[in-house]
Amino acid sequence: MTSAELSMTRIIRAPKDVVFNAWTKPEHLKQWWGPGKVFCPEAHIELKIGGQYRIANQLENGDVIWISGTFSEIDPPDKLVYDWSVGSQGEVPSLVTVTFITHADGTELTITHTRIKDAALRDDHKKGWTGCLEKLEMLYAN
Repeated sequence: MTSAELSMTRIIRAPKDVVFNAWTKPEHLKQWWGPGKVFCPEAHIELKIGGQYRIANQLENGDVIWISGTFSEIDPPDKLVYDWSVGSQGEVPSLVTVTFITHADGTELTITHTRIKDAALRDDHKKGWTGCLEKLEMLYAN
């Protein structure tokens, strides 16, 4: 079995503790999560090693897809590592690592998404992450 991965970096114009909170606190996450017209009506985050998260993605047609997983590494406000499952596909979860590095213009945020089933799914995830990061950038653009 082969797998694919992707890595994306953005500069978010906010201190890294603020960006870390935007990623880990449901009330903040719901403000920016979801690519394009997808939005997050509900998020649950148990921020501890072995803790679970569930994030709702509500599509334009009203359908909701859940993303869920378990935290395996938490180093506030520098790094998060968690597995990633979409819906109830029953597939082996992929793995997401998010790093937050102080930058002159705010925070350098890097997402590395590995163990993705194949290149087509990687490309779908890249579109999703790109849309989410655009919303996060806009949230702190001022």
